[in-house]
Amino acid sequence: MHDLLALLHDSIAYLRQKKVKNPHMSAHSLLAFVLNRKRSDLFLNQESSLQEKEVKTFRALIERRGKKEPLDYLIGRVNFLEVDLCVIPPVLIPRVETELLMDLALGQISNQKAFLWDLCTGSGCMGLAAKKRCPQLEVTLADLSQEALSLARQNGKINHLDVEYLEGDFLEPFKGRKADYVLCNPPYVSEEEYLHLEEEIYFESKKALVAQEEGLEFYLRLAEKLPSYLNPKAKIFLEIGATQGEKLMQIFNQKHWVLKRYEKDWAGIDRFFFLEFSSKLP
Repeated sequence: MHDLLALLHDSIAYLRQKKVKNPHMSAHSLLAFVLNRKRSDLFLNQESSLQEKEVKTFRALIERRGKKEPLDYLIGRVNFLEVDLCVIPPVLIPRVETELLMDLALGQISNQKAFLWDLCTGSGCMGLAAKKRCPQLEVTLADLSQEALSLARQNGKINHLDVEYLEGDFLEPFKGRKADYVLCNPPYVSEEEYLHLEEEIYFESKKALVAQEEGLEFYLRLAEKLPSYLNPKAKIFLEIGATQGEKLMQIFNQKHWVLKRYEKDWAGIDRFFFLEFSSKLP
């Protein structure tokens, strides 16, 4: 039998030595996961002891965390708004910033029959959150990665959400269709920026993070191709990089965008870009 408090103390010290960010939260979250308890329950049962099997499992996870493997991958689940998601490497882990983007978008999305596309869907977080909040929407999740699309499909089943899944490159799967809402968190990190990211990021798919043209590749493609896929008054919600707001204002400078603006996140950096489409194309 092993003492819970002593085990936590040693694990936190080990993670701190390995320079893991917030070692206290990592240790508590992993122990709660192994014991199938809430983190708060650990404080209510500080005198309890652990079985040898539980300790072995916990120490293995702590060792992996010490190698900077993301906590969400180790636990395998995250909550995104009202949706419970499985996460597996190397599919991108949903971030708080993406959750904020989706929360802002849902303030402008009506619960009426309309077509919503989630491009570069990854885990499916944005499209599934939209379907959960607005069940009247016809939602389609699309991704080039079979692995990501398989995970998105799994997450749809977990949450009992009826959405469509399409495999293919960006807008290719949508030929002949038109959307009323488009959500997209595309790759937007430049090759240079990628070299200086935190170690944990390298466990995730590089393809889901890095884009050519100094990170602007997918926005350039959207500006060129997306208008022919849109219904009048369609609304677009994009996640963007920290210095890309003004650049996107120039990329989306065509007259058929009747509204365009970017907003900053809690840290005060460019993070969200919003567009509204006019029916008047050249």
